[in-house]
Amino acid sequence: MSDVSTHFAISASAAARVAEILASEPSAKALRVEVLAGGCSGLQYKFDLTNAKAEDDLVLERDGAIVFVDPVSLEFLGGAELDFKDSLMGAHFLVQNPNATSSCGCGTSFSID
Repeated sequence: MSDVSTHFAISASAAARVAEILASEPSAKALRVEVLAGGCSGLQYKFDLTNAKAEDDLVLERDGAIVFVDPVSLEFLGGAELDFKDSLMGAHFLVQNPNATSSCGCGTSFSID
């Protein structure tokens, strides 16, 4: 596996929202970001609160936010950033991923050539 751990980041807005969520959910230790097979474009992002850290997880911390990412997902997330948008259309986490060659309209599914 290549060393992509230094290339996945959390934006300030995502860190603020993750910290807020974790503060309101005492049983949760972190937000887990995963890349799974599926979705309209072939791969999809999954966001879950968790208290379980795997031994090989990357642990990202910023401004009170903790995010876990597994090594397989990191292969798809090199150079990407977890962000949070709050607009008239709704509030949601998204991944700004330069590796994605196409994505679906909702932004949770993508493909890599």
